[in-house]
Amino acid sequence: MPENLYRIAVIPGDGIGKEVVPAAQGLLDTVAAGFDFEIQWTVFDWSCELYASTGSMTGGGTVAELADFDAIFLGAVGYPGVADHVSLWGLLIPIRRQFSQYVNLRPVRLWPGVRTPLVDRVPAEIDFVIVRENNEGEYSEIGGRLYEGTANELAVQQSVFTRDGVDRVLRYAFELALSRPGRHLTSATKSNGIIHTMPFWDERFEKMAAEYPEVKTDQYHIDILAAHLVQHPDWFDVIVASNLFGDILSDLGPAVAGSIGLAPGANLNPDLSKPSMFEPVHGSAPDIAGQGIANPVAQILTGAMMFDHLKQPLAAEAIDSAVKRVLQEQKIKPNDLGGSATTVEMADAIAAALR
Repeated sequence: MPENLYRIAVIPGDGIGKEVVPAAQGLLDTVAAGFDFEIQWTVFDWSCELYASTGSMTGGGTVAELADFDAIFLGAVGYPGVADHVSLWGLLIPIRRQFSQYVNLRPVRLWPGVRTPLVDRVPAEIDFVIVRENNEGEYSEIGGRLYEGTANELAVQQSVFTRDGVDRVLRYAFELALSRPGRHLTSATKSNGIIHTMPFWDERFEKMAAEYPEVKTDQYHIDILAAHLVQHPDWFDVIVASNLFGDILSDLGPAVAGSIGLAPGANLNPDLSKPSMFEPVHGSAPDIAGQGIANPVAQILTGAMMFDHLKQPLAAEAIDSAVKRVLQEQKIKPNDLGGSATTVEMADAIAAALR
């Protein structure tokens, strides 16, 4: 295979995923050609809609089929009538775990030209990254139910925090903080109420901090941290959190920055031994699916994250710059930002800004 060819598995998924993914693919192909590399896309029609008709998220396929790709590009999953846990445990978590994608990375920034719900905040004050542990923690299959349907019904759910799992995500977060100008890392915890796992998390964070004296550290309980993100977003640079806490903050952060339709994300295998998966923060949005009005910016910026991971940083920077220009000029705006531009019109405007 040529060195400048990347094989990408594409899972458009459900709802607006089927609209924003093709729009992003066209733009990514344009950028790749401009930087002298090529993308070979292979589409996998795996989705909740497929589950509704076959009883399988993959229609009988297996996650192992993705192993030989350089990356996975996902749109969104979720379909009316299919419970949310089906898509998570039937597709997303198996991919994240089989390919050791133990870092879920969610950058949050206020783009010029975008209105934040926070009064008087400017782009320089909202620019942080959430590092979420992605393979264990509160998202565990260990547990069960007893006496279902009776007055004595009981549900038990176990969290799993291993030293290896905690340390590797903490180290990634410290290294990321070290690479950023602020050199500041915040840990999300709840050790006053969760008596075993969170004190363990705090202990590992303190141990790791001793190896990174150049990084300023602090920690907050998750409840007050959520409040501080709204009241003082400028306090934060990199935030590291467990699976559940990171999941919640990953939606709160983009809301603070103006729209979840602008929020990219990645499930990373940091040592590059297996493919990483790139997916925007937003869901399948069945309320607007099929109307052609979904904001493609999150999917496009997710593509920029994929290019950066594939060691094409100049291509990633070009996409970021084009998105910034379009949002700042405000000549065209998507529905979620108060405009009327279609999915295709937004993607075309960003492509034009590249030129």
